[in-house]
Amino acid sequence: MIRIHTYKNCDTCRKATRWLTANGIAHQVIPIRESPPSIEDLKIALQSNGGNLRKLFNTSGADYRALAPLDRPPAISTKDALDLLTSNGNLVRRPFLIHGDLALVGFNEADWEAALAGSH
Repeated sequence: MIRIHTYKNCDTCRKATRWLTANGIAHQVIPIRESPPSIEDLKIALQSNGGNLRKLFNTSGADYRALAPLDRPPAISTKDALDLLTSNGNLVRRPFLIHGDLALVGFNEADWEAALAGSH
Protein backbone atom coordinates (compact mmCIF):
# COMPACT_ATOMS: atom_id res chain seq x y z
CA MET A 1 0.00 0.00 0.00
CA ILE A 2 1.13 3.52 -0.79
CA ARG A 3 1.90 5.63 2.26
CA ILE A 4 1.79 9.39 2.01
CA HIS A 5 3.02 11.68 4.76
CA THR A 6 1.11 14.96 4.70
CA TYR A 7 0.38 18.05 6.75
CA LYS A 8 -3.30 18.86 7.12
CA ASN A 9 -2.87 22.59 6.39
CA CYS A 10 -0.74 22.04 3.28
CA ASP A 11 -2.53 22.81 -0.01
CA THR A 12 -0.04 20.75 -1.99
CA CYS A 13 -0.65 17.77 0.29
CA ARG A 14 -4.38 18.10 -0.24
CA LYS A 15 -3.89 18.28 -4.02
CA ALA A 16 -1.75 15.13 -3.91
CA THR A 17 -4.24 13.11 -1.87
CA ARG A 18 -7.13 14.30 -4.07
CA TRP A 19 -5.15 13.24 -7.12
CA LEU A 20 -4.51 9.78 -5.65
CA THR A 21 -8.20 9.37 -4.81
CA ALA A 22 -9.37 10.66 -8.21
CA ASN A 23 -7.06 8.17 -9.92
CA GLY A 24 -8.29 5.25 -7.82
CA ILE A 25 -4.93 4.73 -6.11
CA ALA A 26 -5.32 3.28 -2.62
CA HIS A 27 -3.19 5.07 -0.06
CA GLN A 28 -2.69 5.53 3.65
CA VAL A 29 -2.35 9.12 4.89
CA ILE A 30 0.14 9.64 7.71
CA PRO A 31 0.46 12.98 9.56
CA ILE A 32 4.05 14.07 8.89
CA ARG A 33 4.47 16.14 12.05
CA GLU A 34 3.34 13.36 14.36
CA SER A 35 4.93 10.50 12.37
CA PRO A 36 7.88 11.66 10.28
CA PRO A 37 9.26 9.24 7.70
CA SER A 38 11.60 6.53 8.99
CA ILE A 39 15.32 6.45 8.28
CA GLU A 40 14.65 3.60 5.83
CA ASP A 41 12.01 5.64 3.96
CA LEU A 42 14.29 8.67 3.90
CA LYS A 43 17.09 6.55 2.41
CA ILE A 44 14.70 5.41 -0.34
CA ALA A 45 13.79 9.05 -1.00
CA LEU A 46 17.44 10.05 -1.06
CA GLN A 47 18.17 7.37 -3.65
CA SER A 48 15.05 8.33 -5.67
CA ASN A 49 16.34 11.94 -5.74
CA GLY A 50 19.83 11.14 -6.98
CA GLY A 51 21.44 11.51 -3.55
CA ASN A 52 20.44 15.18 -3.29
CA LEU A 53 19.81 15.72 0.45
CA ARG A 54 18.47 19.22 -0.06
CA LYS A 55 15.50 17.87 -2.05
CA LEU A 56 14.28 16.08 1.09
CA PHE A 57 14.13 19.28 3.14
CA ASN A 58 11.20 21.68 3.34
CA THR A 59 13.46 24.66 2.65
CA SER A 60 10.59 27.16 2.80
CA GLY A 61 9.57 26.20 6.33
CA ALA A 62 10.37 28.15 9.49
CA ASP A 63 12.08 25.13 11.10
CA TYR A 64 14.53 24.92 8.19
CA ARG A 65 15.23 28.65 8.23
CA ALA A 66 15.92 28.41 11.97
CA LEU A 67 18.71 25.89 11.41
CA ALA A 68 22.27 27.13 11.50
CA PRO A 69 23.96 26.97 8.08
CA LEU A 70 26.20 24.15 9.32
CA ASP A 71 23.08 22.11 10.13
CA ARG A 72 21.78 22.32 6.54
CA PRO A 73 22.82 20.55 3.35
CA PRO A 74 25.45 20.48 2.00
CA ALA A 75 27.34 21.13 5.26
CA ILE A 76 25.57 18.41 7.26
CA SER A 77 26.48 14.73 6.84
CA THR A 78 23.95 12.37 5.29
CA LYS A 79 23.57 10.44 8.55
CA ASP A 80 23.00 13.62 10.58
CA ALA A 81 20.56 14.97 7.97
CA LEU A 82 18.48 11.78 7.99
CA ASP A 83 18.47 11.74 11.81
CA LEU A 84 17.31 15.36 11.81
CA LEU A 85 14.56 14.71 9.26
CA THR A 86 13.19 11.66 11.06
CA SER A 87 13.12 13.57 14.34
CA ASN A 88 11.26 16.63 12.98
CA GLY A 89 8.53 16.15 10.38
CA ASN A 90 8.35 19.92 9.82
CA LEU A 91 11.73 19.70 8.11
CA VAL A 92 10.62 17.09 5.56
CA ARG A 93 9.45 18.28 2.15
CA ARG A 94 5.86 17.27 1.65
CA PRO A 95 3.93 15.46 0.53
CA PHE A 96 6.26 12.52 1.06
CA LEU A 97 5.07 9.35 -0.69
CA ILE A 98 6.54 5.86 -0.27
CA HIS A 99 5.59 2.85 -2.37
CA GLY A 100 8.03 -0.04 -2.08
CA ASP A 101 11.38 1.22 -3.34
CA LEU A 102 9.84 4.36 -4.84
CA ALA A 103 9.70 7.71 -3.08
CA LEU A 104 8.10 10.91 -4.36
CA VAL A 105 8.80 14.16 -2.54
CA GLY A 106 6.67 17.18 -3.31
CA PHE A 107 3.78 16.98 -5.77
CA ASN A 108 4.14 17.26 -9.51
CA GLU A 109 1.15 15.68 -11.26
CA ALA A 110 3.07 14.60 -14.37
CA ASP A 111 5.84 12.99 -12.31
CA TRP A 112 3.33 11.20 -10.10
CA GLU A 113 1.34 9.98 -13.11
CA ALA A 114 4.51 8.55 -14.69
CA ALA A 115 5.74 6.96 -11.46
CA LEU A 116 2.39 5.53 -10.31
CA ALA A 117 0.86 4.57 -13.65
CA GLY A 118 0.82 0.85 -12.72
CA SER A 119 -0.69 1.46 -9.28
CA HIS A 120 -4.28 2.04 -10.46
